[in-house]
Amino acid sequence: MPENSPRVSKGPAKKSDRDFDYDVDYRQHDLRKEPQLYRVGRGEQGVLLVQPYKGEILPHWRFATPDAARQSSEKIYALFLDYLAAGDFVGADMARKFLQMGFTRARRYANHKGGKKYDGPVPEDKKGQSGAHGRAELPRQPEDPVKAESARIFKAKWDEAEANEEYAALKKDWKARYG
Repeated sequence: MPENSPRVSKGPAKKSDRDFDYDVDYRQHDLRKEPQLYRVGRGEQGVLLVQPYKGEILPHWRFATPDAARQSSEKIYALFLDYLAAGDFVGADMARKFLQMGFTRARRYANHKGGKKYDGPVPEDKKGQSGAHGRAELPRQPEDPVKAESARIFKAKWDEAEANEEYAALKKDWKARYG
């Protein structure tokens, strides 16, 4: 990606080799076989792109109710542990991203009925990337307590994943080697 490409979440800035690489055609790559292509990036970057992990984790991702969030977060956390046990950092990091996304999406729906946070459509060249992309944030509405509880459930599992010492060591090593 060119030096002056925009960062996904913070507007225009220099792209770092540690940013998630949206130029890779993830539909053409199995990152279990080509893990060196993976970049941790920031937050949830790439969570809905990287295969085969998206296909393995997404079917379990639910946050509409606290019961759904509890079952979902427990299953995704179990996958996180399975990936770690297999020495698969990319899989573990993708599971961590799905836990994070469970929290952020549930919070979005807790704050914005229907989940619409920004005014207007996502620009064509930014589809699949998170961020406002120059759009104004819509006013928050009264908090939905059901979605807020779903968010708390996912946040607890996300925090548990982030606190896992094996994961933290693998992440530090991965970022030092690849970004």
